[in-house]
Amino acid sequence: MKTILKLFTMLFCVASFAQTTIKGKISDNTGLPLPGANIVVVGTSSGTISDFDGNYTLTVDQVPPFSIRITYTGFEEQIIEITTNNQTVDVTLVEGNELDEVVISASRTPERIFESPVTVERFGLKEIKNTASAGFYDGLENLKGVDVNTNSLTFKSVNTRGFATFANTRFMQLVDGMDNSAPALNFPIGNLVGMNETDVFSVELLPGAASALYGANAFNGILFMRSKSPFDFQGISGYHKQGITSQEAGGDNTYRDSGIRMAHKFSEKFAAKVNFGWLKGTDWTADNYDGKPGTGATRASLDYDGYNVYGDLVAANLNVLAGGTGIVPNVVVSRTGYNEEDLTNYNAESIKADWGLYFRPWENDFEIQYVGKFGTGNTIYQGTNRYNINGFSQQQHKIEVKNDNFFVRGYVVSDKAGDSYDMVFTGVNINRAWKSDEQWFGEYINTYVGATLTGATDTQAHAAARAQAESGRFEPGSPEFIAAFNQSINDPDLTTGSKFQDNSKYYHSDANYNFSHLWDVVDIQVGGSYRQYSLNSGGTIYTDFDGPIDYSEFGVYTQLQKKFELNEDMELKLTGSARYDKSEFFDGFLSPRISAGLTVNKNHNIRASVQTGFRNPTTQDLFIGLNAGPRILVGSSPDNLDRYERTYNVNPGGVALGQPATISQTGRAAYENSFLRSSVDAYLASGNNVNNRDASLLEVGNSDIVKPEKISSFEVGYRGKLNKVTVDMSVYYNKYQDFISGEVVSAPLYGTVGTNDISIDAISNRDFQDYQTYNNSEADINSYGGSIGLDVKVLGDFDLGGSYTYTKQDFDQAAFPDFLTSFNTPEHRAKLSFGNTEVVKNVGFNVAWRWSDNYFWQATFGNGEVPSYHVLDAQVNFRIPSLKSSFKVGATNLLGDEYFTAIGTANIGSMYYASWTINNL
Repeated sequence: MKTILKLFTMLFCVASFAQTTIKGKISDNTGLPLPGANIVVVGTSSGTISDFDGNYTLTVDQVPPFSIRITYTGFEEQIIEITTNNQTVDVTLVEGNELDEVVISASRTPERIFESPVTVERFGLKEIKNTASAGFYDGLENLKGVDVNTNSLTFKSVNTRGFATFANTRFMQLVDGMDNSAPALNFPIGNLVGMNETDVFSVELLPGAASALYGANAFNGILFMRSKSPFDFQGISGYHKQGITSQEAGGDNTYRDSGIRMAHKFSEKFAAKVNFGWLKGTDWTADNYDGKPGTGATRASLDYDGYNVYGDLVAANLNVLAGGTGIVPNVVVSRTGYNEEDLTNYNAESIKADWGLYFRPWENDFEIQYVGKFGTGNTIYQGTNRYNINGFSQQQHKIEVKNDNFFVRGYVVSDKAGDSYDMVFTGVNINRAWKSDEQWFGEYINTYVGATLTGATDTQAHAAARAQAESGRFEPGSPEFIAAFNQSINDPDLTTGSKFQDNSKYYHSDANYNFSHLWDVVDIQVGGSYRQYSLNSGGTIYTDFDGPIDYSEFGVYTQLQKKFELNEDMELKLTGSARYDKSEFFDGFLSPRISAGLTVNKNHNIRASVQTGFRNPTTQDLFIGLNAGPRILVGSSPDNLDRYERTYNVNPGGVALGQPATISQTGRAAYENSFLRSSVDAYLASGNNVNNRDASLLEVGNSDIVKPEKISSFEVGYRGKLNKVTVDMSVYYNKYQDFISGEVVSAPLYGTVGTNDISIDAISNRDFQDYQTYNNSEADINSYGGSIGLDVKVLGDFDLGGSYTYTKQDFDQAAFPDFLTSFNTPEHRAKLSFGNTEVVKNVGFNVAWRWSDNYFWQATFGNGEVPSYHVLDAQVNFRIPSLKSSFKVGATNLLGDEYFTAIGTANIGSMYYASWTINNL
């Protein structure tokens, strides 16, 4: 026993002798502590980070002499030699600029923004802490070249370089390498199930095509969000924000947002972390009661269909319903709808949690990790209709093995719709619950005829008819209304209900290996990915009524990168990459990218790139089968055309022609027997009946089956330091082929289009169904633009930055009136920011202003002009080091000028908040 104790003592002494401890403080050149600075022993993965006060202690097994590297985002790194044990090393880091920051997204390898081969924007720890927005995700709209379209308080859609609705399937969002898009929708729901603010390490954004490295979905931009590693960032941190939202329509309402992060490194081999966040508020109230184009402008109109009024889309031509007898006028009358505020409580909520286990078996950069994420919440989504997303949930589970040179990961993403529902169909079916359409219009016609026979004027007769038809109406808040509402939102059959039902998922795996550490001739990377979709909406969204729809796609890629030192002042960096992708429904596609970056005098970099990209049709483009009210959405996968089927009642005029009382029609009619809807409108407006209308105005629709969309992108840019000014600018030109979008067509219930037979009578009798098809533009669609950003220190230590972005679409809409490109982007945008991280000791501020030119919004829910707007956000923050805390008081839209970013959404008001963040490194 004594021998064992002696041996243990000797081993302990040897271990003690072999350990070296270094301590110190990391500050900037103003003396401000830098929490979260990385201190790593050069050549190893051993290291630590500075605490809230900038202090650190590092104990390692190395015996001096050795070197440590100190890094902090936005500052120049320093390497310090350690010569003795217990050495105190206080380090003052020199602030660099945003061009010195390191990104990994542009080339899948670490490199400075300055030498990145393509345009990239970064939003790091400093920017997150200093943003004047209420949250880090909202702060993205102050980045150069970025648009953020506000769907609702908790759902914002990031957009770059145009072509985006809220269903932005051209933009990818990755969180720690995992795609954050919802399986049922093909796009991310903002940050509803995203990251907790205290766990965000960095955000990188690539505008433009990136298919060469990231595949089919990386078509118009990618947002990368990376979290903090528990090996580097330990401890408990959290925040709480409390404030109000203020809007003219919705009033003043409480807003709160809280989050906590717990991370611990149990040893050099094992670490773990947990995050939890909860946001709750009241959403912006939508009260746009203007009538949609093609309908009455006001509620006094007979055929009124308001943007935020639901149920009034049910409309009919009185003369057609009366069999064309002429006893009633040839006018369209709509049922009376309910306001959106009657059909939702505007509850905005987001609850998200994630957890991770991290294992480094050899105490180096080789790491095995499991990460799980879960998010649920309530928000408003505007697609073809307006949806109350209530209790929607999404979860992700990932296993990844990686080191500095490779990664292999696999993950699954699944969603559940919860108690979500379509507010448009809720209004429709509450109306039908108290009176069927047949009874309502029957009472209207009979009352109108009776009133005119007693001498009433046309206006008086219509007023009497509507009053009779509206008798017994369920008033909002009444027991009858509440019962009908609850029945509708729990019924997934859209002929009687409005429930949004889904439980889809996808499985994804990808891998990458970087060979650059093996040889110096050229840096080579290879990689690939595979994805399996499983659509499961029970036939309520997709045509999966007989079971889940499964299909897959895969891709492989490679990249070569080489630097050439032309002389002591000039360096050329060439990058070439290519990717091959294949969906089981389409031929494979090769997307190459070539870029060059020329660095001159270490302060100027000129870059140029040429790349192609492609986008496979989404799951909705292929398999949707959704009755959206005014039109039916039918995907164009070949086996989908006959999967959607519906039975229609034929109007009296059609029965008089010998047609049966009911006719069944499949989605195939939209693609093989239809007229363009715009030509149907022109035909119906050309006369009062089939005898005096101009049939030559009707144009055959018959949309082609959708196929992949392609892009050719050309970009030139410059980054540089001109004295105290940092410049980043770029121009681009994008050429699209086979652009995927929707086309509205009208399929007659009987007859064959293009033969001048009874199909024309079917249109005159209103015996037709409108469809939105998914196809490709016959014309090439182009876009071009550019942006410039300037940053400079003024008045000593104040940060002043600004940017301007120009974006333009080149498409002849008049030649293709039925084709929607949904460009939805202002031609001119400008942004400014001014602030100081420490204007006086421990006190900083930031002010951000942005302006948007007016633009035309085009989407299936509604089209129209979005007026220009400008927004001012501001915040003041102060630190209390003794409490390891920082406090912030801020406001968004401080001037109170309400605005909107899309037709049909609510006006965006102001938000006033105060926050307390503790121990957030």
